[in-house]
Amino acid sequence: DVVYGVRSSRKTDSAFKRITAQGFYKFMKLLGVDIVYNHADYRLMSKRALDALEEFTEANLFLRGIVPLVGFKWDIVEYERHERFAGKSKYPLKKMLAFAFDGITSFSVRPIRLITGCGFLIFLASLISLVVLLIMKLAGQTVQGWTTLMASIWLIGGIQLLSLGVIGEYIGKIYKETKRRPHYIIETITLH
Repeated sequence: DVVYGVRSSRKTDSAFKRITAQGFYKFMKLLGVDIVYNHADYRLMSKRALDALEEFTEANLFLRGIVPLVGFKWDIVEYERHERFAGKSKYPLKKMLAFAFDGITSFSVRPIRLITGCGFLIFLASLISLVVLLIMKLAGQTVQGWTTLMASIWLIGGIQLLSLGVIGEYIGKIYKETKRRPHYIIETITLH
């Protein structure tokens, strides 16, 4: 139902472009996004795959992530992209970063969860350090003022980051709901 055009190699790209592209695909996998490695936006789709794609009503379609989400059987056709014989790429770093950011924010709330987790860890570490400082104080050891101040700052920072993460979770849920993506796609209906 879907055939992806996948580059067999990136030897015509600069080292920077190869490293950043590979990093992008690995990061997307880490975020749990089902994405076909090294595929550009060349693909063939059957009528039923296109019909299923039309059910995604969001205005900002990140096709490299949505087409695999549609499901159906798929395969790849590798091709070799040769050097340009004229002109320069019209896809500068700024556009590549916008593309990556669009892909990340279109498909995952894991960055928000990462912020929540960091906030919780910072909060926990500062609580532990405050308990250790309190025990040291009760044991008669002198605790310098800046240590207590730093632990307090980290505690407040951790609470703020954790709070932002919780707010982000709500916003992430609202974001997912506003996309109105189909919960499932029926491949075939069998009538008896």
